[in-house]
Parts: sequence; C-alpha cells; structure tokens
Amino acid sequence: MRAPRCLGDKLRDRLRLEMYLTTFEDKMPSPKPKSLASARKLRRYTHPSTHCASLSLDKSSAERCVTGGMDYGSTETAAVGPTQRALWRRNTSALTPNRRQLLGGVASMLFVGAMPLSISGNTGQRRVRRLDPDWPLPHSWDTLRAKVGGRLVPVVSPFNVCAENSTGPTCEQLMQSIRNPFFIGDHPALTQASGWADGWHSTPSVYAVLAESSDDIAAAVDFARDNHLRLVVKGGGHSYQGTSSAPDSLLVWTRRMQRIELHDAFQPRGCLGTGPRPAVSIGAGALWLQAYDAVTTKAGRYVQGGGCTTVGVAGLIQSGGFGSFSKRYGLAAASLLEAEVVTADGQVRIVNACQDPELFWALKGGGGGTFGIISRVTIATHDLPERIGAVFGKVTATTRESFRRLIAAFIRFYSTKLFNHHWGETVRFQPDNTFEVNMLFQGLDHQTAKDVWDPFRKWLEANGDTLTVAQPFEVISLPARHLWDKDWLALNAPSLIISDDRVGAPSGNFSWAGDAGQVGQFIYGYSSSWLPSSLLKPDKQADLVDAIDRASRHWPFSWHFNKGLAGADEDAVRASRDTAINPLALDAFALAITGAEGPSAYSGRHENVADVSEARRQATRLNAAMQEMRYVLPVAGSYVSESDYFEVDWQDRFWGSNYQRLLKVKQEYDPDGLFFVYHGVGSEGWSDDGFEQKKN
Repeated sequence: MRAPRCLGDKLRDRLRLEMYLTTFEDKMPSPKPKSLASARKLRRYTHPSTHCASLSLDKSSAERCVTGGMDYGSTETAAVGPTQRALWRRNTSALTPNRRQLLGGVASMLFVGAMPLSISGNTGQRRVRRLDPDWPLPHSWDTLRAKVGGRLVPVVSPFNVCAENSTGPTCEQLMQSIRNPFFIGDHPALTQASGWADGWHSTPSVYAVLAESSDDIAAAVDFARDNHLRLVVKGGGHSYQGTSSAPDSLLVWTRRMQRIELHDAFQPRGCLGTGPRPAVSIGAGALWLQAYDAVTTKAGRYVQGGGCTTVGVAGLIQSGGFGSFSKRYGLAAASLLEAEVVTADGQVRIVNACQDPELFWALKGGGGGTFGIISRVTIATHDLPERIGAVFGKVTATTRESFRRLIAAFIRFYSTKLFNHHWGETVRFQPDNTFEVNMLFQGLDHQTAKDVWDPFRKWLEANGDTLTVAQPFEVISLPARHLWDKDWLALNAPSLIISDDRVGAPSGNFSWAGDAGQVGQFIYGYSSSWLPSSLLKPDKQADLVDAIDRASRHWPFSWHFNKGLAGADEDAVRASRDTAINPLALDAFALAITGAEGPSAYSGRHENVADVSEARRQATRLNAAMQEMRYVLPVAGSYVSESDYFEVDWQDRFWGSNYQRLLKVKQEYDPDGLFFVYHGVGSEGWSDDGFEQKKN
C-alpha cells in the first residue's frame, strides 16, 4: 500500500512512516525511528546479494542464493533456488500487517487537526531509486515474478568474484570471457561497451525480467509505470550511449526472444491494399548473425541488417540501421513491414503502415527504447546477389603534399567509379599520411570489380616515387550465400572470424576479427557527421581535400560509404525516405566517423581503472578532427547510434526536420515519459540519468 500522492509532503511522509512501523512493528527496536529512511535501514530484508553474503553458505549455494538459481544464458526457465525462495517467503510474510491496525493508523493520520491537508505543486516526477522509501517491497516484486512465470531475477555483476579474489582462477577466467561478445551479450549485467569517459559506466539493474513473450514485457511495463521505476530495455546491448544500462532500474531483457520465421508471402495486418511479399519475422532478442544464418545461409535470401554479428535486430532497426550493402537495399528500417510493440499503457500492439501508422513510422529510426518495447519485427527479404566481395589496400604518402595528391586522386576516382549502389564500407585517413581501403561490393563478379579499380591502381603506380604501399590492393570475392556461413569461412577464410569458444555455445557463433577491439571497450570519445554529395562536385573537391588533410593531422578518421544513401538504388532511397532518420542521410555519400577507446572498465575490475586524463586528451584531439570536417558542411548531422555522447544540439543532429513529428508521437503514446533513453526523443524533459523530471 502506498501513501496517497494527493496529500501534502509532510503529511504523506508521516503517513508512510506510520504505515511502515505498523507493518514491521515486531522488527523495530525501542525507541522507534523517527524517519522512514531510518526505519528502512533497520528492516531485516535487504537486496538478495547483501542478505546472501551474511549467510553461512558454501560458494555454490551462495551463488545460487544471489542469482535465485537462474542460469541467465539458458533458454529454459530455471527454478528459483530454495535458499532464496525461503528468504523471499520469510520477508514477504512479514509484509502483511494487521488490516485493522493499518487502517486505524491511516484514519488517525487523516484526521489530525494540527496537520491540514494540502496539494503539492507541480514539481515534476521523480523515479524511485532502490534506497528510496517508495522502492517496491518484496511482496510487490513477488507479484511481478508470478506474472512472468518466475523469470524475475536480481541482476548480479559477474565481477563480484573479482572483489573477493582478483587473482584467483575464477576471476582470471572472467577476464578472458569478457573478450567474447557472446559472453557479454548473454549476461544481463553487462553491455558491449563498458562506458564512456565522463559520461556513463555500465551498471547493472537491480532486477531483470527475462522476457519470453510480449505478455512478460507488458507485465514489466505495468509494474515500472505503477511503481515509478526507471525502466531499461536490452537486446544486443550495443548502445554506445549507454541506453541499455542504468543503476536502480528494472531491466526488460529480451535475449530469450529469438524465434525466427520465414514467410513466402507476408501480408501486414489490416493492409489489404498492399501485396504480400517475402519476409522474415524475428524475435526482439535475436542477433543479426542469427537472422543472416536463417535468411541467407539457409534460405538463400537477403535481409538488410548490421555488419557486426552480435548487434541486436530490434535495436538496429529502431535507430535506422545501416549495413554493408545499404546503398543497394537501403536502411534496415526501410524494410520493416510490421512490429509487435508494448506501449507505456501496457498494451500489446501490432503496428504497421495501416495500424498505428505514426507509431510505426517512429519505430523506423526514431531511436530504441523510446516509444515502446518491441517484441517482434517482420522485415522484407530481398533477392540475394550471386557474389559479394571486398577490396583491401593500404598506402602511405612520403610527404604531406603527396598525401594531399593521394586524397584528391581517390576522391576523383570514387566520384566517377564507386559512387553507386555496388560499393560500401570504409576508407581511413591517418595522421602519418596513411590511406587505407576496406570496401565491400555486391552485384559484380570478381573480374569486373578488379577492372573498376584499375584506374586507381595505375595512378598509384605512376606516383610510386612518393608513395609506399604497405598492403598491395587486393580484390577477393565469394558466393554471397557464404558471407555469414561459419563453416565455410572457417575453412576458406579463418583469419577473418573469431569463434565463440564457450562450452556449449551454438556452433554457428562467430564475430568478425576486425571488430575485436570493440568488445567491452571503454569509449574515450566518438563523433560522426554525414557528408553531402555536393562535396563530390568538381568545384568542391579541393575544399574536401583541405578538410581531410587538416582533420587527419589531429586524429585518424574513416568514411563509411554504406552509411550514406546518396548514389544508392532509387527504390532503396524511396523506401528509406519513409523513415524517421535524419533526412541528411538520404543525400550523404558517406558518414565520417572518428573515435577512441581503451580497454574494458566494467565496475568491479579493480585492476583496470580507466585513465580518464588520457581519455580526455584523446577525445579533445578526435573532436578537433571532426570539427575540421564540419567546417565544409552546410549542415551538420550525426547518426544517433554512432554519435558524440556530449552532442549539444542532438535533436537536430540526430533527426533534423523529423524531430517535431517524433515528439508528437512520443507525447501521444508515452505522455508521462516512462520510456527514457539519454538523448532520446522527449528526454530533454528529464535529468541526464532519467530519474528527475524537469520542472515546467
């Protein structure tokens, strides 16, 4: 029972104290505490990790006590451990007061003449933290646990074992495990990035609902709303901005929702005027590797998704979603046909272009965890090209002037030969005058791809006296159906992949070797800007060369051609235009990205504290590099998923002219701001941590 919120602050606080003392009368010392905070400190119930530490248990029993006997990685529902079951029963039974005593106490409070009733002014909402008096009592959590089939568990950091013995074998094994992105993704307490210097640190929620259905999600949403809790959503856990991590929160963890179903002819519900098309329905907890395995490796179709194998499907779509071949197939969000989503009122909705069309539009690039919690998406699939391939090469100029000539030559070459739907991925510019190519192509055979690059190779040969080739330019290709086929890659290109080496891990799990440095990274700084196609015009290329030259003096940066849709297939651009992403992306030939990171710095890793001074130094340099690029941009825009945590004008940078429309959707479907993410739509009305609503 809660004290009514219509009461004045002092009366409400006193009422809460009396209710609490009545509830725990047999557990309070004499004299009784005079404040609710003091009373709570004296109460016998504590968070499971604290209580279990006080028990005389062997190591195995202690771990089961803390975790409730739950195997986080299991796809089956584990039983709650007997020790914790007894603990919860004991404390829950103590929460049932004598009804007459409780009502009598409330009545006496309401009729105390010395304390007149008053209505509090509008001071803004405040979400409840774990140590606050309003934090839900154990019997409330038990009610939620029952609604979700026992799949409510306390979230315990795996690094607790290192606090006990940082040099022991268990801690040493953990240090090895956090280099595996699948291990990180399969634990509710961890995120793929461990934090951002001066920004955020990966911090476990207090409890997690291990959701297996939309009903589980709805129960968690209702509980968080009714109890004024900070709600966090995590699928893949790849947010650079830390949006899938928050202390004192309830986590909705969708990892178990991984069902994938192929459709030969999918018809969105209620959309009788549109023809059916091939599609795939994917649970919110699935990773893109799983989607590619089902759609491409096994079925011979293509689905537009992310490049990193461990990125979550639902999260990528909600940010817009670029993949290696976006210039051919458009945004991942552009292929979204339908979604099942739980909104702030607890309703499970099927949304598409015909049902809740504005909410559907907002989910296509308006940011994850903002408008609701997706439980399932259905995405159009596409014809698979026969072959895909890559071009690799690296060259270093001997002088800064020869580096400028090299840049100019590549820009001319790109604008005439590569500025089309066949080519994607990156080139990189470095302070030591090095230029590196890592590009992918689709829809071309091996010889045609080699012929495309002949003019640039000949230019390099003609200017060899001022250039050093560190890696000869090489073109490779393979059947497109094998791009995510682990068995084929392990046999034919083993250096490109890293297998998930955990005992019992799915045999198809692998990550790209080139992504290894991102696993568990602690971000020092990061920034992105879309580069308009107008910069490729002959009269603008000199300005672009100058900007690259100046920027590369500060810090390395890359151009991601697949993350700009200028030059893309016309149908892909048309479909992507009907998404919520910043319209600047539609006319950008590339996204410029620069970043810096250090080793993982998860809470509890005592031997690895982030070097904040070094982080700030590197962040200053990379921001200077991006600023040089922005000097030549008529308007600056950034991709929300790959952006600066400290972006000031984030509404305009992330969504541009779409922001006001997104804000209206937010106000309609989540007027009280239950779904909060840092720098998400509507978040300007809240403190940076999402706990305090700003006063009007």
